[in-house]
Amino acid sequence: MSIYDKSLPHLDGTGDIIDDARGKVALVVNVASKCGLTPHYTGLQELQDSLGGDKFTVLGFPCNQFGAQEPGSSEEIAEFCSLNYGVTFPLSTKIDVNGDEQDPIYAELTQAADADGHTGEIRWNFEKFLVGSDGNVIARFSPMTEPNDPALMSAIHEAIGG
Repeated sequence: MSIYDKSLPHLDGTGDIIDDARGKVALVVNVASKCGLTPHYTGLQELQDSLGGDKFTVLGFPCNQFGAQEPGSSEEIAEFCSLNYGVTFPLSTKIDVNGDEQDPIYAELTQAADADGHTGEIRWNFEKFLVGSDGNVIARFSPMTEPNDPALMSAIHEAIGG
């Protein structure tokens, strides 16, 4: 099943972040503002700046399930991301990526295995999923994988056809 069969509002509560990405390759990332990996925002924005457009987008999904590292309101998250990292890629409303309240998008995503064979629950903030233009998972990457990691970059370029 495709994640493009799901829906979720943008961080400001308007529109549908999933519908807006339909037909694009997407790098889906659960994000947090107060995490040791928060500097990944820089690399994610660089990907959006260099590759974003008709074929590719980064999609951020704020989540407060790991060490309560995303405690802010939608407005606070938007302000933090904009002021500190110049984030322009789409962010969704805050969601759960694991557990009883897991968003259906993540129920779909977490079925995919990473290069080490890990499937199931998200391990930490900034776990990354490369999703094809059809909405199906192409690859899953550890939270520790930097946005400019050669394997991730190669997979993105292959998925967008260049």
